[in-house]
Amino acid sequence: MAETALAGPLRPASGRLWIAPPLLVLAGLFFYPLSLIAIQALTGDGNQVSFDHFAAVFRSALFLGALGHTIEIAVAASTGCLVLGFAIALVLSFVPFPGAREIARFIDTFIALPTFLVALAFTFIYGSAGVLNGALIELFGFETPPVDFLYSPWGVILAEITVYTPFVLRPLMAAFSLIEAAQIEVASSLGARAPRIVREIILPAAMPALLAGGSQCLLLTVNEFGIVLFIGAKGVITLPLLVYDKAIQEFDYTAACVIAIINVALSLSLYMVYRTVIARVGGRNAGVV
Repeated sequence: MAETALAGPLRPASGRLWIAPPLLVLAGLFFYPLSLIAIQALTGDGNQVSFDHFAAVFRSALFLGALGHTIEIAVAASTGCLVLGFAIALVLSFVPFPGAREIARFIDTFIALPTFLVALAFTFIYGSAGVLNGALIELFGFETPPVDFLYSPWGVILAEITVYTPFVLRPLMAAFSLIEAAQIEVASSLGARAPRIVREIILPAAMPALLAGGSQCLLLTVNEFGIVLFIGAKGVITLPLLVYDKAIQEFDYTAACVIAIINVALSLSLYMVYRTVIARVGGRNAGVV
């Protein structure tokens, strides 16, 4: 009885003690470095808190351009991931052919690859001295490389679509696996053609997965750094790249910290949207997430 009576009061205290180590690790690895960045952004080289540094950054044409590029590239790449992922998932799920499962697994491995590796592969294929331009120059005698989109926003967008499409494909494949084949067979027997079946049966079932995958792609592409840096598209500066330029090349740590805080705020906002979508999707279809 005495042991039982003592065990109850001790359990909450011991439970709170177990929380301390992970909180300390989290504070040391995340909150402390982030607080240093926030302090530098708010005080600069002085000791007084001021929002003048934020105002100066927001008035900067370079920052506004980087913010615009970040949003434009993220939206375009996420849209491309949704379209391409939906098309590939349709074929792999509803057009049976030998090797479909192996192809799905191969595409899934892109998640494990470093993003700069895809950018490097693109330079070998689409670069000025790449395989495609070399073949076209040899065949048609062009004086300059005819394919020059790689070093532009379109090159960054195409590379990001290649990298992040699996993040849409995975939940879509899971969602499509839950669709009963009898629904499609009945609709087909009643005269419904493929576009109508996709529009009225497959697309509604895929909508939660599209929302989840699209919001995750948007979050990832907003913070993409390796592809933009490696491709080096002319005039394409995003927020992560601008932080790098300010801190490493210009040694303007205050401006770099201000832009970093803005980028973190944007990322956290998108993450909240992502978690909200995930929660709603999970309530309707736990298998998708």
